[in-house]
Amino acid sequence: MARMRFIFGLLTIVTIGMITVALFQLAFIRRLEESSGVSYWESDTEGKALRLGSVKPEIISWAPRIIVFHNFLSMEECDHLVAIARPRLQTSTVVDYKTGKGFKSDVRTSSGMFLNYEQRKHPLVQAIEKRISVFSQIPAENGELIQVLRYEKDEYYKPHFDYFSDTFNLKRGGQRIATMLMYLSSDVDGGETYFPAAGNGSCSCGGQFVKGLSVKPVKGDAVLFWSMGLDGKSDPKSLHGGCGVLNGEKWSATKWMRERTTY
Repeated sequence: MARMRFIFGLLTIVTIGMITVALFQLAFIRRLEESSGVSYWESDTEGKALRLGSVKPEIISWAPRIIVFHNFLSMEECDHLVAIARPRLQTSTVVDYKTGKGFKSDVRTSSGMFLNYEQRKHPLVQAIEKRISVFSQIPAENGELIQVLRYEKDEYYKPHFDYFSDTFNLKRGGQRIATMLMYLSSDVDGGETYFPAAGNGSCSCGGQFVKGLSVKPVKGDAVLFWSMGLDGKSDPKSLHGGCGVLNGEKWSATKWMRERTTY
């Protein structure tokens, strides 16, 4: 009888312990769900800088390789990049492959600027730089300075390649292998990022339906695509462009990454 009481008591204690642990686990999971996962990382500096629990990757193409990262930037980060860029905007240019210098062209009708090395030291920018490096798996020192762009009504960037076809631009850091394009505003009609050689269907581009695949600009989202294939060669399917803006302003930030260190 005494033995039965001992076993029953032991089982009772174990059962109560299991229930207690389960309740704690459910409370923890509920807290994570209510906070969308953000509060879980608040005490983790590294996780907070990387926005772990907030960034949601979505693979939209394997050829070319394209990943959309939803919630890649915080609203504060988006607004900060726009604020520091606005006073220094100049008419965008395209690269002359013979001289390596930029010149104005109807291929690209926008305005933009590059962050300088001092602006790159700002904590918000450093967090973005680190996040780009981690999610792209490309060392931060292989990246060019971030460029911020503004597209107003009827402005666009015709389809082009980010990789170079000359030797002049390969001297510093080698070939461009990938691009992270980050959207800084949402109140815009049109302005999609367009990949003519991706997918087998049609998509919207500046108010028209065209063959290929496009990504609508959403504030905080980012698009990572590779200009270099798995074979180490430039990928012609990485052809892309910025569709015409129908209404509003499209703000974006671009980070090009190379084979080797750029500084």
